[in-house]
Amino acid sequence: MSGDLPLNINIKEPRWDQGTFMGRAQHFFMVTDPRNVLLSSEVLEDARVTVENYRLGVVKPGLTEDQLWRAKYIYDSAFHPDTGEKMLLVGRMSAQVPMNMTITGCMLTFYRTTPAVVFWQWVNQSFNAVVNYTNRSGDAPLTMNQLGAAYVSATTGAVITALGLKSLTKHLPAIMGRFVPFAAVAAANCINIPFMRQRELKYGIPITDVEGKRLGESTKAAQQAIVQVVVSRIGMAVPAMAIPPVIMNALEKKAFMKRFPVLNAPVQVGLVGLCLVFATPLCCALFPQKSSMKVSSLEPEVQERIRQSNPHATTVYFNKGL
Repeated sequence: MSGDLPLNINIKEPRWDQGTFMGRAQHFFMVTDPRNVLLSSEVLEDARVTVENYRLGVVKPGLTEDQLWRAKYIYDSAFHPDTGEKMLLVGRMSAQVPMNMTITGCMLTFYRTTPAVVFWQWVNQSFNAVVNYTNRSGDAPLTMNQLGAAYVSATTGAVITALGLKSLTKHLPAIMGRFVPFAAVAAANCINIPFMRQRELKYGIPITDVEGKRLGESTKAAQQAIVQVVVSRIGMAVPAMAIPPVIMNALEKKAFMKRFPVLNAPVQVGLVGLCLVFATPLCCALFPQKSSMKVSSLEPEVQERIRQSNPHATTVYFNKGL
């Protein structure tokens, strides 16, 4: 296939069928691959040039189909789908496993004192704020004032939630205390994501027809997108924050762990990392990245505009974000 790669390969869409869970899972295993974090700027730039040139009908000599798809997934892992800008390194989905395994492992290890809960919840929600901003839907810029207000409201709400839940578990069995970080993260995601993406809820996100032609913006689409992302993020946290506490509760009773308590944190981090390697792509795959909505479910004024400009459209599509 070398030298005569056809120009009809649709790299605007994922390689695998996004109408099935397995197809989406294969797609997100590639996008969230932690090894993508280690790729150099030169490799990322080469992938960007390869993808953008191919879309313009320019094929690099000797390029194979597998190399083209590899470039497309490197591009998808590092560049925003709406703006085309290179995303912040720690905000990319490929950074989820190394970043979250460290932060979550520490939250599960240092949960007994209030200062530790406050500090690690603040670190976690600050990281989540970066991820939510980096993976937002749409291409409208946020001002520093809007970003600052969203960050403060999101992190403050999340930390207060964590402290409230911690106080409720004082009289419960010790094992219940281990689940405070998970409950706090689940509740905080319901606060952090809408706050960091509040501009979308106010002004809407871009919606297109099946061919990708922009039809306007919709707040209803933004609401659906954010609900789906909240569900996915809570799903990601379930295995990583529910399974290790049970295992660690049993291990800490063993003589070996009592003799070497310093192993507590690294073992916890390792267990969390193992869970996240699978939970991150599988929970991203719960909903298609390119989500859809019936025109009849949109705001009345948006429906009217679509009827005038594209009377045959019955469904609109949008990037839900991650």
